[in-house]
Amino acid sequence: MNDKVKGYILGALAAATYGMNPLFALPLYKEGLSPDAVLFFRYIFAVPILAVMIRARGRDFRVERADLAPLALFGLLFALSSITLFRSYTYMDAGIASTLLFVYPIMVAMIMFIAFRERLSLQTVLCIVMAIGGIALLFEGADGQTLSIKGTALVMASALSYAIYIVGVNNCRLKSMATIKISFYVLLFGWVVIAISTFASGGFRMPDKWYMWLSLLMLGLLPTAISLICTTTAIKLIGSTPTAILGALEPVTALIFGVTIFHEVLTPRDLAGIFLIIAAVTVVVAGGSITSTLVRFRKMFPRRRQRNI
Repeated sequence: MNDKVKGYILGALAAATYGMNPLFALPLYKEGLSPDAVLFFRYIFAVPILAVMIRARGRDFRVERADLAPLALFGLLFALSSITLFRSYTYMDAGIASTLLFVYPIMVAMIMFIAFRERLSLQTVLCIVMAIGGIALLFEGADGQTLSIKGTALVMASALSYAIYIVGVNNCRLKSMATIKISFYVLLFGWVVIAISTFASGGFRMPDKWYMWLSLLMLGLLPTAISLICTTTAIKLIGSTPTAILGALEPVTALIFGVTIFHEVLTPRDLAGIFLIIAAVTVVVAGGSITSTLVRFRKMFPRRRQRNI
């Protein structure tokens, strides 16, 4: 197998494993764990995994005192993005939620345009219109029923929080810090936020079945560590743009699990909306203006650019 083929396989695997979030989260909800409690334990597993990866790469954990405040702020943003996304699963099908979340690259483009006066091409504007059209198709089903307004608001809040996080990290003093180290501290501070939210809401509960612990371990392993390792390797082999485009498999994977395992129903109208959103975001990413930003910091763990891996 040549390096290019291997890179595409690993890029696809990275996106597909991140799309497994609902596969492990929804059964835990069914067993009575709250979204906050699921994230509480997920981060407990994820932080040590990332610590081991840091040491395996020969890096240390030292940071300057001035870096602690921005790390804490971005930990808050990242935690808010996780909390709102996992709570949205209780109001709508996880496959639809994952598709709506996928608009975050378009939000990044909008933030860069508004805050940093980055050029907004006609292609990007058309893609924004396509994405809005896709969301409209998903929001109102063929039978006249609409998506949960609260669930939709939660997903949009998750996407916006993550978009602000991406833009912020790439435009502050942390941009020269090793990405895996940023990930570690962001998750560590994020876990503190999630712990406070979990106990304040009275949603803490210890898993009492072995398969619940297995699901939590898988959440920390597959959509986190495996996804991170596969993404960074894929960037080395095929570059950042193809790797980012393969990210479209994330919502597709979530949709497949939603339909086949959790019996979620997709109408032709839903499929049309999903297609519009994925196509719009893929075109924006393929345009290249924000690709390096998106690839460095994607989803559960930020990714490093090739020269910094």
